[in-house]
Parts: sequence; C-alpha cells; structure tokens
Amino acid sequence: MIKIEIPNPDVVLTKQKQLGEKVEAVISSQYGFTDYHRIPRDKGGIILLFNAEDELLFVGKARKLRPRVKKHFEDTVSPIKAHRDEVYKIAVSIVEDPTEREIYETYIINKQHAKYNIDKVFYK
Repeated sequence: MIKIEIPNPDVVLTKQKQLGEKVEAVISSQYGFTDYHRIPRDKGGIILLFNAEDELLFVGKARKLRPRVKKHFEDTVSPIKAHRDEVYKIAVSIVEDPTEREIYETYIINKQHAKYNIDKVFYK
C-alpha cells in the first residue's frame, strides 16, 4: 500500500478587508488578497483554496505558483471564476517535482472532496 502525506502549506493567505486605496493588483485586490508577494514566483507546487468554514473549494497545481494563483482571480476561464467571492484562504505548498504535484493534486481532490474540482474525481 502506498502512503501519501499531504504536504503542509508553506504560505497561507487570508482574505482581508481593503483599507484605503486599491493596490497594484486591482482585480485581485477586490477579492481581498493583496499579499501575493509572499508566494514564491518561480517555484512549483500545489494550491488549495478554502472558504470561511475551512471547506476545501479547489485544488490546483502550477509550475510557477504566484502567477497561477493570481490568474485564478483575474482569468475569465478559471474553474473558480463564479466562486471567487467564496474563497477566504489560499494555502500554497511548494512541490518542485511535476510528478509529485500531479499525485498530490489527485490525492487531495479525492481524499478531501474538493467542491469545485470536476476533473480527476474518483469518489462519485
């Protein structure tokens, strides 16, 4: 039997109320996430999006984490585009190996029943 342990998050961003003027990431900041600089730009890994009740909404993987996280809040084709207001917390785990990222993503989606992942679902 293969035992997989979900990696602990290296960076966790939590939604915050906007005070004062909007910041550089105008579209992203409207959803309350402005401290993207804490996410490594050139590292690969796993992205987990949670709501305020700590329910897992979406799991994704990326070769470059920061641009991918920002795209989820700015892109018109993101799988969570209709649910962006629901996201309260973003957890990012650095995983450099692409094969490991794929395994972790599929495992987390099925183990924790990510609400908005429709691909790679085996539990239905």
